[in-house]
Amino acid sequence: MTLDSAGTGGKTDATSWPGFRRLTGVTKPDYPIRTRRLTLRPFTPDDFAALHSWQSRPDVVRYLYGEARTPEETTGSLALKASVTWPEKEGDHLALAVEKDGVVIGEAVLKWLSEAHRQGEVGYIFHPDHHGHGYATEAAAAMLDLGFTHLGLHRIVASCDAFNEPSWRVMERLGMRREAHFRHNEVFKGDWGEELIYAILEDEWHRMADSRWRGDGA
Repeated sequence: MTLDSAGTGGKTDATSWPGFRRLTGVTKPDYPIRTRRLTLRPFTPDDFAALHSWQSRPDVVRYLYGEARTPEETTGSLALKASVTWPEKEGDHLALAVEKDGVVIGEAVLKWLSEAHRQGEVGYIFHPDHHGHGYATEAAAAMLDLGFTHLGLHRIVASCDAFNEPSWRVMERLGMRREAHFRHNEVFKGDWGEELIYAILEDEWHRMADSRWRGDGA
């Protein structure tokens, strides 16, 4: 694509498209959010010990940017998470603490990527002691529902290191579609990295939800 003199490539403003609708009047959910086994709620200062229990582990950050965090770094991270209880503007990250039987075992994230294009992104991190039970899938499903039902998004993506099979397996269990496999797209922790991109559209998600409600699916 060649850019015009304004650097737009001749594209019109997305707000003029027939399918555009501004994300106003969205419904902030009532917290806590309860799934079959989990409770999701905003972070509070009391969650420091739980958050640091996984942010300080090298095995948890193996496929994440940055290194294991110091207590001071976790304090800053917690303050940022606790400051956002709902995405109010494009670029906001909503991170919710995920509880199992009253114990915080991980976090689930929803990022508002674009208002004009109604795009978002989900993510999840869990303490290794709680891997292998389907908790990430359950929590991420709740975040997808928030994005589509409450924030009015049209498309939600998720990404992970191509070698992080447990993470992309979660995306596939959620019904997300693999849209890209970027090879050597960046130098990551001293070596060439590879990244997978998954996505799902609002109508696809709602069809899946309707199927579950009717009992058509597993």
